[in-house]
Amino acid sequence: QVQLVESGGGLVQAGDSLTLSCAASGRTHVTNIMGWFRQAPGKEREFLARISWSAGTSYYAASLEGRFFISRDDAKKVVYLQMNNLQPEDTAIYYCANGAGYSSSPQDFPYWGQGTQVTVSS
Repeated sequence: QVQLVESGGGLVQAGDSLTLSCAASGRTHVTNIMGWFRQAPGKEREFLARISWSAGTSYYAASLEGRFFISRDDAKKVVYLQMNNLQPEDTAIYYCANGAGYSSSPQDFPYWGQGTQVTVSS
């Protein structure tokens, strides 16, 4: 089992930056990939970025246009999502997830955090 706890969400204004954190515990050595997703009301869960614990190799959704950056502290087992130039359309619940393969599909991530709300006002 892997336990994930997100933090860092909140209410910000358009153009602001925000960094989310996800602390992982449990059998993290078994599932090497950490991902960030988000889900807005009435929409499907959307892949944002993923990173590997071991090599730190990252991959992003093209739609982010370089505004978001994923990083990890392997020693602390914490993954970060730095979000820049936030816009109202970025308002959503943000989730971190843990899985074993290089995938962008939520179905391939068996472990999920509880989510953290990000609200961007115009």
